[in-house]
Amino acid sequence: MNGTLMASEAASAPQLIAQQLQKNQSVCADLGAQIRAFDPTLVYIIGRGSSDHAGVYAKYLIEVELGIPVCAAAPSVTGLFGRQLNLKRALVLCISQSGRSPDILTQAAAARKSGALCVALVNDQSSPLAELADVVVPLLVGEEKAVAATKSYLATLSAILQLVAFWANNPSLQQALTVLPKQLQQAVDAPPQLTQSFVDPLKHCVVLGRSFGYAISREIALKLKEVLGIHAESFSSAEFLHGPVTLVANKLGVIDIDLEDESAIAHRAQIAEIAQRGGIMAQLHTVGTELHPRTAALTVLQRFYLDIEQIAVSMGRDPDRPVGLNKVTKTV
Repeated sequence: MNGTLMASEAASAPQLIAQQLQKNQSVCADLGAQIRAFDPTLVYIIGRGSSDHAGVYAKYLIEVELGIPVCAAAPSVTGLFGRQLNLKRALVLCISQSGRSPDILTQAAAARKSGALCVALVNDQSSPLAELADVVVPLLVGEEKAVAATKSYLATLSAILQLVAFWANNPSLQQALTVLPKQLQQAVDAPPQLTQSFVDPLKHCVVLGRSFGYAISREIALKLKEVLGIHAESFSSAEFLHGPVTLVANKLGVIDIDLEDESAIAHRAQIAEIAQRGGIMAQLHTVGTELHPRTAALTVLQRFYLDIEQIAVSMGRDPDRPVGLNKVTKTV
């Protein structure tokens, strides 16, 4: 293992998530009962960057497991246009590592004023966002010093999983969480999937997945830009066929996120068509045994974070301090 902060923080995720799931069990059990009593008609998710990407994962999970529509906030509506939304029957999930970005705070305050049930998933429990929320689900991963989020993003997904498992009274998903840390450690110990030989020629690439694979494709594309300086865009593999697939004729690099869930057959058929058209393919796949289809995506991310850290170091880049980025980005 290299001596970068990114590597050590990413590799610490399995142990930290094991502790998080144990400590937050009663919090999520009580919150699940509170949400059922509140009976939301909508889930409204507030986040920026990696936190916004975690919201896409939450959208799929909540809509698939609970059948409640989920939408993402447009923070400018409140922050710049000053418009108050009617969220009195909404569960609002505010997702933030730092809990300090002004636009996130403005949205959270407006949501509570409107009558929403406001839940903060936040790493810094002393943050203004934690103080604003009705309920806090702490991420409990400690300070994250590398600019590129790794352990905090994985811990956000595990927190969302635990919340939904208790909200839905889903014993299968609750049981899956007990083995998730072991599966993440198996991903840490697994061989690399993304290699420098694939990355070196790239100036542009796309990251393709379906359902939960698409949800994490946005985070993967962001990290390729942040850490490796590669222009990467994420698409649903189905959406990619509706126009952007013409780019494949230019020998476009394609990163395929392969998950074993209900979307697998359709996704693999679409990937096969893209490969036949000339895409230069690399596959990221799940790692571990006894994988639950709702938790499997986390093992892909766990391995990916370690892979791009190793590639960045080999390329002479500093994965801890990408050029032009700060750990906390404050927008209005």
